[in-house]
Amino acid sequence: MGVTHHGRTHRLDLADPTLREWECTVLHSDPEQGIVLDRSAFYPGGGGQPPDHGVLLWQGVQTRIVGTRKGDDLWLIPAEGDPLPPVGSTVTGAVEDERRSRLMRTHSGLHVLCGVVFRDFGALVTGGNMEPGEARMDFNLPEVPPDFKTRIEELVNAEVVADRSVATRVLPRTEALALPDIIRTQSNLIPLDEAEVRIVDIVGLDVQADGGTHVASTAQIGQVRVVKVESKGRANRRVRIRLAD
Repeated sequence: MGVTHHGRTHRLDLADPTLREWECTVLHSDPEQGIVLDRSAFYPGGGGQPPDHGVLLWQGVQTRIVGTRKGDDLWLIPAEGDPLPPVGSTVTGAVEDERRSRLMRTHSGLHVLCGVVFRDFGALVTGGNMEPGEARMDFNLPEVPPDFKTRIEELVNAEVVADRSVATRVLPRTEALALPDIIRTQSNLIPLDEAEVRIVDIVGLDVQADGGTHVASTAQIGQVRVVKVESKGRANRRVRIRLAD
């Protein structure tokens, strides 16, 4: 559950993060609970990455999807007042491309940042969050050099220009946890009941457990600006980034 399926829904978003449109069947439809599909490319949110937006198209009607709710099923949240497709109907799902693409670039940019800070400063992640095109990541980093902000921006963009491949794979839990430094957060956030772990590998830089969507290579991220470095306690440093376009 969570890697290829969540409840009754086959997850297409992790199998092919470039997929933006697909056919599917409505399994549940309720104005309060939401909509459940048999197949979905809507990323449901998690790990700091917000959920996708988009639409369902059916019989000449449009239902806007403005978020998701996780439970035993993946519940798509329709826009208030929009008509709902009936159970059993075939619909076309479509993810909002600009939002998803910017979130993929942003998420991969955070992994580059994480890889650089871990490699060059030995710091683990204590928190993070993102919106399309901008994000922040917190690190356990008691001491930072005076030129830290400039150095980090140069190092991150050097890895972007290096056009490193971004690969994903799914491993059995024990095999994944045996990989060195696979957990880059101070606490292990992988649920105890997860039998499989999805790995995101920025080849030659960063390998870690992650359930989000990513670009295929670091060059697709584009230029990254480090807009601010803040102190968030004695040992915590918050790095805020923004994509150049």
